[in-house]
Amino acid sequence: MITVRPAAARGHANHGWLDTWHTFSFADYHDPRHMGFRHLRVINEDRVQGGQGFGTHPHQDMEILTYVLDGALQHRDSMGNGSIIRPHEVQRMSAGTGVTHSEFNASPTEMVHLLQIWILPSERGLPPGYEQRAFPPAEARGRLQLVAASDGREGAVTIHQDVALYVTGFEPGELVVHALRPGRHAWVQVARGRLRVNDTGLGAGDGAALADEPRVELAADVPAEALLFDL
Repeated sequence: MITVRPAAARGHANHGWLDTWHTFSFADYHDPRHMGFRHLRVINEDRVQGGQGFGTHPHQDMEILTYVLDGALQHRDSMGNGSIIRPHEVQRMSAGTGVTHSEFNASPTEMVHLLQIWILPSERGLPPGYEQRAFPPAEARGRLQLVAASDGREGAVTIHQDVALYVTGFEPGELVVHALRPGRHAWVQVARGRLRVNDTGLGAGDGAALADEPRVELAADVPAEALLFDL
């Protein structure tokens, strides 16, 4: 079964400096029908104006992944980390017992476009942690590139939950197939372009939950980029 979450149906807020879309309930947007999908709790698509960003604020007991689509995002946190996240890089911050951080557009003039993802951890009270890794786009062209996993295999960042996150980029006519083990589910989030998920059409910003499906087939007739969660 495939359940589509259309882009236009997401929660939306435009604060001037921040234009944000919430796939699941977040901040002032609350919909009891969309509180997450299994361990996946948040997918926010943010566009932050130049020189603007999120001031220092706290988090606790959450696995937070940041995936930049365009531009660059500057990160600082109470663990002493400071970095700039660029396209084709993934940042993982385990909030654990508590961490404060800030995220700002690294450019004074150009917009940064990103996805922020929250995953519920397997246990509470873990030590805070941080990772950031680059994944060359060629490695995700026409195939699934693992970027986050519970065991950090294949160079992925390590998350404290039984979730595997893949990214993939398509050229027209390419097909990617991912087998789902019995009892596993999938969420597909389209970052750019348009594609078909098991023959169901999706556009940029759309998401789809898959349950009781033996595999996920992704195909595109135009250039596209997508994230696939196996959970």
